[in-house]
Amino acid sequence: MGVAGLVLAAGAGRRYGMPKALVRHEGQLFVERAADTLRQAGCDRVLVVLGAAADEVRAAAPGLPETVVNPDWETGMASSLRTGLTTLTQAPSEQAPEEPTAVVVMLVDMPGVSAEAVRRIVAHATPGALVMGGYHGRRGHPVLLGRDHWAAISTTATGDRGARDYLRTQEVLVVDVGDVADDEDFDFPGNLSAAGDH
Repeated sequence: MGVAGLVLAAGAGRRYGMPKALVRHEGQLFVERAADTLRQAGCDRVLVVLGAAADEVRAAAPGLPETVVNPDWETGMASSLRTGLTTLTQAPSEQAPEEPTAVVVMLVDMPGVSAEAVRRIVAHATPGALVMGGYHGRRGHPVLLGRDHWAAISTTATGDRGARDYLRTQEVLVVDVGDVADDEDFDFPGNLSAAGDH
């Protein structure tokens, strides 16, 4: 069984002023970049969770892989994570008919996370694995969640904290990716401009 990729792209981006799935950076929308990163890293199935402006995102990015809409996106990231995990469990795709061993979670507003970083995380995938990217002593994205943990994560995830509280109670493998990735999240237009938006 393979590893799935999950892009959480449902938020309205209130601080940014627009849904971050629709932000264009270096010739691509954030949502396209995140999905492409997971595909380039070799994920067997890539699922994008949409919410705010879902129809607009689909129209603007027709080349996206599989998408699903989180009807409760306004409640925060946790509901999008649950939507993604439920879809991966209950709705197999033609490309990946079996439940994955694990899933790599990407947030839509972290364009600096690279395919090489994802590959390093995926190398440690097992059903019981919990893996996070390491950035010079700090834990960050991408995050790999072995399928043995999905039920507990779905139960405990709340608001915008996603799996954070669950991960704090478990043994997590941290894999250094700081030399090939940057997990800065872009909450405001200003820091994207500073990063060289085209």
